[in-house]
Amino acid sequence: MHAFDVLGDPVRRRVLEVLATGERSSGDVVAVISEEFGITQPAVSQHLKVLRDNGFATVRPEGNRRIYAVDPSGPAVAEDWLAGLRGFWSQRLDALGTELARGRRDRSNAPDIASRGNQE
Repeated sequence: MHAFDVLGDPVRRRVLEVLATGERSSGDVVAVISEEFGITQPAVSQHLKVLRDNGFATVRPEGNRRIYAVDPSGPAVAEDWLAGLRGFWSQRLDALGTELARGRRDRSNAPDIASRGNQE
């Protein structure tokens, strides 16, 4: 699954926001997500599994609990993909800036048509 397929789901994005505040037990995550989205514990568990399987979350056992945290490698994949586009847009925006500056310069060097009309 592509990073943006993972991030495309609002529930998974919210789970990541919850985990971004620090490690949380699966029960804590379920409580927050169930209340906000009205989904069941098994549904939240499926979202946690997708995040885990795609490198966005880690899990470690602590007694009979499972503790989840954000895995930085998942968001890094999305950032790397966006970085490839950033170069494309930077070039385009630089070219636009050059054209805008050229247009301002051309307008400031052009004779003032209104003042020429008054001189005739």
